[in-house]
Amino acid sequence: MIRFLCATAVALALSGPVVSQDLNALARVAVDQSSIAETRRGVRLDLALSQGVPFRGFTLTDPMRVVLDFREINWAGVDPTQFGDAEEIGDIRVGRFREGWSRMVIELTEPLDIHALSMNGTGQGAETTLTLDLRETDLETFAAAAGAPEGAGWDLPEVADVPVAVERQTGDRDVVVVLDAGHGGIDPGAVAGDMVEADLMLMFVRELREALVRAGGFEVVLTRETDTFVPLKTRVSIARSVRADLFMSFHADSLETGTAHGAAIFTLSDDASDRATELLAERHDRADLLAGVDLADQGDEIARVLMDLARLETQPRADALGDTVAIALQSGGVRLFKRPRQGAGFSVLKAPDIPSILVELGYLSSKSDRENLASKAWRATTIDAIVSGIQTWAVQDAAQARLLRQ
Repeated sequence: MIRFLCATAVALALSGPVVSQDLNALARVAVDQSSIAETRRGVRLDLALSQGVPFRGFTLTDPMRVVLDFREINWAGVDPTQFGDAEEIGDIRVGRFREGWSRMVIELTEPLDIHALSMNGTGQGAETTLTLDLRETDLETFAAAAGAPEGAGWDLPEVADVPVAVERQTGDRDVVVVLDAGHGGIDPGAVAGDMVEADLMLMFVRELREALVRAGGFEVVLTRETDTFVPLKTRVSIARSVRADLFMSFHADSLETGTAHGAAIFTLSDDASDRATELLAERHDRADLLAGVDLADQGDEIARVLMDLARLETQPRADALGDTVAIALQSGGVRLFKRPRQGAGFSVLKAPDIPSILVELGYLSSKSDRENLASKAWRATTIDAIVSGIQTWAVQDAAQARLLRQ
């Protein structure tokens, strides 16, 4: 069994010298020549590409999945369900993982090990096929072989360089706002026709950044500028590294059960407000798992105690931010969810030192919400309301900070 294979020099079979740009060129997928099929002992994937590219593969647990990384494939217009199916294969996700890297994640319904992983063609302009041979195994053997390969740390969040504690803003400097466009890259989020949550949220936060900058008094940072996957904890680490005063994550999910429409504001809570919120939490956090390397919580009891102490200050500030933004949206005529203020355990809300909220702008499962999100006028109205809410909160938060200092 092969736990990990990496082919960074596949172009050596060419007759001429290889330059680095050959390895960075995007390969295209020939969907009609690609296939997934059951074999006598497992499952085989044949991925037809327009050229050879460096690649690697490994398995992970919880959930069981196979991760294939490429440097790099253009997944535009590729629907993996067209490759075929197999009982042992569940969800398959493809997309850009980070700058220079593409990823395919194959969720498994049964334990399968990587028996062989190879590419039979090399070089730019040379058609090639990546072949993945998965073989049946037992859970114990699968778990023993699973794990990110050494050197996979490039997709882990970097430690934020914050030499001293961030002082709470008191109105005498620009307020640092971090805007997080949910999903991205290999994780598109909710999809309804040609509307993709990841794209809609990136467009929205760009427009919101512009409005905040025009309003003055704000320094605005985005957790992603392009259609790239950013792990949940990396988003929080980005906010910490720029010494954020507040963090806002934006989403427009889809709920298959019941009817949901209108905007809602979430702040951190140990318990989900309702079943719909539980489903949203599963969607958010599971997407991070399926996209690749697990980012398991680490720490000791002392660290947890210190974080709890930090939240004694930041959580009331986050709740106040959520309340103020919800009121501003309502005052601005933006339609709200039946319960506009809720609590949830979303990972992006768990920074103990940064007031954080998550805004569901609407639901792609709702026709009216889809129409709103596609409307430039609706987005402008909603953005004006959010800017007003942030401005109000910043003034009140600064006044409270000055009182505490006295």
